[in-house]
Amino acid sequence: MDRHALAEPPAGNAKGADLLDLIRRLGFVQLDSINTVARAHDMILFSRRPTYRSRNLKRLYERDQALFEHWTHDAAVIPMDFYQHWHLRFQRDADLLKSRWKNWRRDGFEQQFETVLQHIRDHGPVGSSDVGKDEKKGSGGWWDWHPSKTALEYLWRSGALTVIGREGFQKRYDLTERVIETHLCPGNAPCDASETVDWLCNAALDRLGFATSGELAAFWDTVSAAEAKDWCSQALTKGELEEICVECADGRLRKVLARPGLLEQADTVPTAPGRMRVLSPFDPMLRDRQRAERLFGFHYRIEVFVPEPKRTYGYYVFPLLEGDRLVGRIDMKAHRDCRELRIKALWPERSVKWSDARTRRLEAELDRVRRFTELDRVVFARDWLKDPK
Repeated sequence: MDRHALAEPPAGNAKGADLLDLIRRLGFVQLDSINTVARAHDMILFSRRPTYRSRNLKRLYERDQALFEHWTHDAAVIPMDFYQHWHLRFQRDADLLKSRWKNWRRDGFEQQFETVLQHIRDHGPVGSSDVGKDEKKGSGGWWDWHPSKTALEYLWRSGALTVIGREGFQKRYDLTERVIETHLCPGNAPCDASETVDWLCNAALDRLGFATSGELAAFWDTVSAAEAKDWCSQALTKGELEEICVECADGRLRKVLARPGLLEQADTVPTAPGRMRVLSPFDPMLRDRQRAERLFGFHYRIEVFVPEPKRTYGYYVFPLLEGDRLVGRIDMKAHRDCRELRIKALWPERSVKWSDARTRRLEAELDRVRRFTELDRVVFARDWLKDPK
């Protein structure tokens, strides 16, 4: 929790350099379009800095260009300081996506590369609706992009284009040489794979505290499992890592890797504040679902793609953190037309006895969320408190 900035009280400045420092500490912040209450990136930052507002991230990203957008395990904003370490990702995505997308998407996107690039040279930044206007449009899902939209995404993922911001959550693309400092542009800066793997593994371990080689590989989702395993083996040999055992939620001991002396530092970790916090389903603490389940005993799966009759909980359910425990999950939605935050259901975890004190802490947190989302009131359904599942 401490490495994810959740052990200290949620407080502090949430704009400019201070916000950038927080994102640098987390490594990245995942972007997501679903807006039942607020978008994932906004909820992630708000849960740590309650004074945060979405315009703060937009300014940092689009005006100050202190962040860039690319892929980890999903689309994310990443500190510009890390850009040079994404050259390897550009190369690997270029090879992977060219073959994968030939199978998954309509033919013809490769033939649109130069047309799309020339259009941007001539007309400036574009969105997907500005290109391929004479091409057949599908249903709008990722599986049915028109060729020029696919070309845009490929050129972005492989480094030729850079996303400079979003309008209505739609990406705007420009030529990388117009956005990124010349000496950092792909092709102008050498890409040493071994140096990049070393940086990515070290940076992942810094943000996880302890991990298996597989967890290190999954953090940025650029390093392969074999590369991470080899990096760990070499670091162990050199004494830069040591093997320790961590107790899982079910009492089992799991062997992981950590920097020497980590266990001795445990007493310096602050005690997590007792207040309740709503977390995004894509919070860094929960992004690795299996790791979260092992460490916290919290089984979470997003159900937005599950047919409603088959859902265990709901379309988009938010985990609830109290102190250092995940105590439940809540199904809620912002109804902006009537300015209400409506609470449909809350399921405590089986090990949690829900009390009046917890309800008061929940109400305090929901009032903070209400103010953050600029709503007027919180409204509970009559049977909102459910039995644990």
